[in-house]
Amino acid sequence: MERTKNLLIVLIILFRTISLDGQSRVTIYQAYTDNDMDKWKAVIDSLEDIEEKSNALRLELVNYQYGYIGWCIGTKNKDRAKHYYDLAQNNLETLENEQFNLAEIYAYKSAFVGFEIGLSPYKAPFIGLQSIEFANKAIAADSDQYLGYVQLGNIEFYRPAIFGGSKTKAIEYYQKALKKMEANPALLTENWNYLNLLAILINAYIEIDNFSKARDYCIKTLKIAPDFAWVKNELYPLTLKD
Repeated sequence: MERTKNLLIVLIILFRTISLDGQSRVTIYQAYTDNDMDKWKAVIDSLEDIEEKSNALRLELVNYQYGYIGWCIGTKNKDRAKHYYDLAQNNLETLENEQFNLAEIYAYKSAFVGFEIGLSPYKAPFIGLQSIEFANKAIAADSDQYLGYVQLGNIEFYRPAIFGGSKTKAIEYYQKALKKMEANPALLTENWNYLNLLAILINAYIEIDNFSKARDYCIKTLKIAPDFAWVKNELYPLTLKD
């Protein structure tokens, strides 16, 4: 009887985790396409409050925190970014101690070095190379880890040209990431990361004045998500210059 009771408790926790994970993915996707970051924040707050998280759910939470921190830094809300940065770092530490999906963890660690520089720019000369090292470790651990290529692209895109940055090289990395991602159909359905990669590719082509290529990716993206606000209202109009 006790064994049966314990099994039921485990199953209840498992099914609750699966349900939360699926529901959260859809809500985050809708929040991203609608640019509703209050809804996004509500999801990560609710997931963070769960005491018993599976490693899979914790890693999913890190992904949502990763997106939210980037938005906070981009909108100059450094205090909120720092709060969620600290929470996400704790989750990453737990996952790394569990040796759970190290390739993806290394990719996030690469991104979080960039976040740390965004929060404290003076640190760039001291920790900047760590971002490249973690991204390369992610790819070495799993050659199909698209997020590692995204980070290498971001490094090239945001690093000043005087220090070796290249937006053209960034696009090459983004294209590699896209190829890896599109080879896995499970990553393409209601996944904010897929839309985000398409959007940053569009933005990168705009930055090098390749409006034709940017427009092609806008059309592709809007076929997938017709109401994706960032592309529909901001990026696509910029591609109509030529």
